[in-house]
Amino acid sequence: MAKFKYVFKRSGAKVPFKKERTSNAIYRAAVAVGGRDKKTADELADQVIAYLESIFEDDHIPHIEEIQDAVEKILIENGHAKVAKEYILYREERKRKREEASRHASKPSDNIPWAKIWHVLDWAVSHNLHTVEVLNERIKRNEFPHIVHEAENAYEQDISTAAEMIKERINEIKMVFVTGPSSSGKTTTTIKLEQKLKREGYKFVALNVDNYFFDLELHPKDEFGDYDFETPHALDLELINEHLTKLAKGEEVKIPYYDFKTGKRTLDVTPLHLEANEILLIDSLHGLYPDMSASIPDEKKFRLYLEPLLQLKGKDGKYVRWTDIRLIRRMLRDSVQRAYNPKQTLEHWHYVRSSELRNIIPYNVNADYIINSGMPYELPLYAHRMLKYFTEWEKEFKDDPLRTDAYTRAARVKALLESIIPVADDSAVPKDSVLREFIGGSIFKY
Repeated sequence: MAKFKYVFKRSGAKVPFKKERTSNAIYRAAVAVGGRDKKTADELADQVIAYLESIFEDDHIPHIEEIQDAVEKILIENGHAKVAKEYILYREERKRKREEASRHASKPSDNIPWAKIWHVLDWAVSHNLHTVEVLNERIKRNEFPHIVHEAENAYEQDISTAAEMIKERINEIKMVFVTGPSSSGKTTTTIKLEQKLKREGYKFVALNVDNYFFDLELHPKDEFGDYDFETPHALDLELINEHLTKLAKGEEVKIPYYDFKTGKRTLDVTPLHLEANEILLIDSLHGLYPDMSASIPDEKKFRLYLEPLLQLKGKDGKYVRWTDIRLIRRMLRDSVQRAYNPKQTLEHWHYVRSSELRNIIPYNVNADYIINSGMPYELPLYAHRMLKYFTEWEKEFKDDPLRTDAYTRAARVKALLESIIPVADDSAVPKDSVLREFIGGSIFKY
């Protein structure tokens, strides 16, 4: 057992020292470069602790930077150069983002699709839905059903545009990727896109990449010991590429099966091949991640990215954060479809966000088209359903140094929902709406 009882975080908070956090960090870096040896990660973590104990007094409380310096040293000394490089690169990336945030840099983010944002904002202004104040005014005038109609029409138009773009390249495309961060509405969008193209006579075959998950015991964990399904490295990317290459050539492959109840994968289960007139349809968080389909030439792929790119300014003068919309969506979906406590979703969102900022959102610039799945009317529905929970979570996490991320998000969302007139009746929302994927009542089966 380590003699250190506590560690100082960068915020200055003193939190319990846990060897598992060091072991998990090493393992995550190893997974990123193809390694999956948890025993070695544990042994290296022991060496890190032993080294720290050898250079510091018994009453010393190490800083997180001191622990990370020690990890780099031990990795290099033990010949794990590739893992050390990944660990260092990730550490430097996080440092750079912290410095940029602290400077409030005016440089536009490379992660934001500015051209699409301009169109979404223009639409919001022209429909008087660009601020919380005007949204509330329209609700007071009993225009909620009309707001739903306007928003749904804009979303359907986006899907129609994507379908037309696919049709223009139908002779060269072998696969369509529908991708975006968690709870952006990929499943509903995929169904609707397929419906539109099927009516035109095109044929699609779906590939569920969830079946390519490694066994649960091989998954990396977050700092709280929770398994991380959000990272692309939880998937067998090498096998995915092998199968995509064969499918593009018209060869048959046998898709594995992943059992979420047991956390085990069985290889070579379901035969699959593409006929000459069929296109592979893939709904995945990581459809734009380069290693997901590195073996397939760009001309054979159509990449569709979606996110709730809502352009709505709150009473504080700041635009509503898209990640907060997706957080609420996932809470609602997880609680209904997966019997998952919404508070757990909030507690886990830190690594959902961390993974998507690194592995999903930066690649939206490579998309062939971007769909906005954000609906101004969803916030009044959330104000009715979720405000009381965020009020409770803000109080619960306020003084917990291990849950500062959960507290910050809870406080921000609570303030937003408090400012919006709640709407309880969702009957105006179409049964095939993308929002039904999260609030329930959809005609689609998920």
